[in-house]
Amino acid sequence: MDVKFRLGEYKALLYRILLGYFFYFVSRVLFFAFNTNLFAVDDVHSLLRLCYYGMAFDTTALFYINSLFVILSILPLKINTGAKYQKGLSILYFVTNLIAYATNFVDIVYYRFSQVRSTKATLDLLTDETNKKALFEHFSWAYWYVIAVYIICCLCWIWLYYRVRVKPGIVKNQRAYFYSSVVSFLIVIALLIGGIRGDFSHSTRPINMVDAYKHVTIPNQGDIVLNTPFAILRTLSSNNFKLEHWTDSAYINANIKPIKQYNGNPAVKPNVVIIILESMAREYWGSMNRGTKITGFKTYTPFLDSLSDSSLVFTNAYANGRQSIHAVSSILAGIPSFQTAFTSSPYAKQKIQSMVSICDSLGYQTSFFHGAANGSMGFQGFGNILGFKNYFGRTEYNNDGDFDGIWGIWDESFFQFMGKTLSKQKQPFMATLFSLSSHDPFQIPEKYKQRFKGGPLAIDKCVQYSDNALRAFFNYAKTQPWYSNTIFVITADHTSQTYYPEYSKAINRFAVPILFFSANKAYALKGVRTDLASQMDIYPSIIDLIGYKKPFRSWGRSLITNSAAETPRVINSPGNIYQFMQGNYIYLFDGKIVTGVFAASDKGLEKNLITSTTNPEISKGMLDCKAFIQDYTDRIVNGKLNSK
Repeated sequence: MDVKFRLGEYKALLYRILLGYFFYFVSRVLFFAFNTNLFAVDDVHSLLRLCYYGMAFDTTALFYINSLFVILSILPLKINTGAKYQKGLSILYFVTNLIAYATNFVDIVYYRFSQVRSTKATLDLLTDETNKKALFEHFSWAYWYVIAVYIICCLCWIWLYYRVRVKPGIVKNQRAYFYSSVVSFLIVIALLIGGIRGDFSHSTRPINMVDAYKHVTIPNQGDIVLNTPFAILRTLSSNNFKLEHWTDSAYINANIKPIKQYNGNPAVKPNVVIIILESMAREYWGSMNRGTKITGFKTYTPFLDSLSDSSLVFTNAYANGRQSIHAVSSILAGIPSFQTAFTSSPYAKQKIQSMVSICDSLGYQTSFFHGAANGSMGFQGFGNILGFKNYFGRTEYNNDGDFDGIWGIWDESFFQFMGKTLSKQKQPFMATLFSLSSHDPFQIPEKYKQRFKGGPLAIDKCVQYSDNALRAFFNYAKTQPWYSNTIFVITADHTSQTYYPEYSKAINRFAVPILFFSANKAYALKGVRTDLASQMDIYPSIIDLIGYKKPFRSWGRSLITNSAAETPRVINSPGNIYQFMQGNYIYLFDGKIVTGVFAASDKGLEKNLITSTTNPEISKGMLDCKAFIQDYTDRIVNGKLNSK
């Protein structure tokens, strides 16, 4: 057969690329189907509309992944139609495509925990895990059906690929073959470049993750539009810490107030214990939901509910990040994480003023406790940057008889270990405990399986178990001389599974509890507060309580002094857009423009008030959002996290 114009090869190439579009569509539908409760998509038409918009992102991912395959398919080599050459092309095609395709299936499972498409930051987080093998084995077993669906899709893809074959041919007219191939090559290369960029316009920047959000009314629907290979590829060399100049330093100092100073004066320096509970969202705490009027609400935290009655609790508090390591930087150093985790960036390795460094300067003994393998989650590395004097992990616990088989030491045992370790330390001490038993795969010790039955969510029984572990810890702590002068702060790193529709709303996907407790009545830590609060407010609150009187850097505010001069605000990111809450409104900002303004009560982001920008409060809120991000980026990039 004469292959002068190579039409058979081009048809086969087009068919093979179209197969990619089809299977990306399949994985997108599966992604939605497995996570339906997280998305407000009302009907099939709406889902198909999101899939249609997703084709632009599929184009970029597929053209990136298949660029070498496409080039080798159209090079004028005369041997292109040979069986060996086509075999080599098929191997290249399937190795690159099926590996990339697998990431879509990883997010079918992982999305319910991360609430964002996986990116380079996810890969960075994985490198910090020391028990990768155990995690892989667990997730492979727990979610075998997702792997099975992936394998079925791959087999179908391979079968369909071979339905259209390139037939061997002979080049009789070499000149026509060469010239037509060159013209085709140039056209295809132009199409590749346009597809990878997202369009052919020189005036526009290449398509990016944030572009998915211009097609949706509810931000997390953008994750349906996106695909995971695109998200990873677009963030491999991205830098989300970009200096901006929307306003001047005078405005920032007057309105954002990044430098704080308080006048707390305790009679004796108090001990401080920060307890960060894994995935322990506000949804599970009865005391945090007494005013929510959720029909049929059930609590899984009887001990924490009773402790709340003697504590200062914040029922309108939010996380400043999506992952565990985000919480550590937010709580201990007041540094939130947005598109990119601060702790995974090259800027994390600078001198950082934090709760740890200030406590160190006041003579505190500082310790971090986490029952997982030392180094897990990046806690030990970041803890060293902050300056913790002691780190206690699974190694220091030194008894794998209490190992849960996946993550680390069971909470009850490790909490007791922390209590006994603190009893040996010199006062004052500042300790941070990060729990782990309420993490997927949501297991509890065998002896408690009949006692803690849980509820409709897999995590519910783990919440009951960890709540009881806290009860046992406090029962021990009460017997120790350090208890009466210790301030306890209890919060969560991020949210997890949701059952009640109220907590599936976009803003409430960050809803966490914050509780301050001390047996010492002098600190007056009692009451219920409904004003905005977030994890980054914990740092300045503790600095206020321990009586540090010098100026220090903090984007949060003291929840203790509660000064009218400090504006309550919350900022976080579902992955590709900023969510900024202040006053009566919620603002969505894509890094360039404010794309949405919503009433503070509109947690589902259903009614966009963006047309009301003549409202002075809205105009100020927009500028404050930009000013916050401007100062945040400036201090991180220019090494000012230790500045006064």
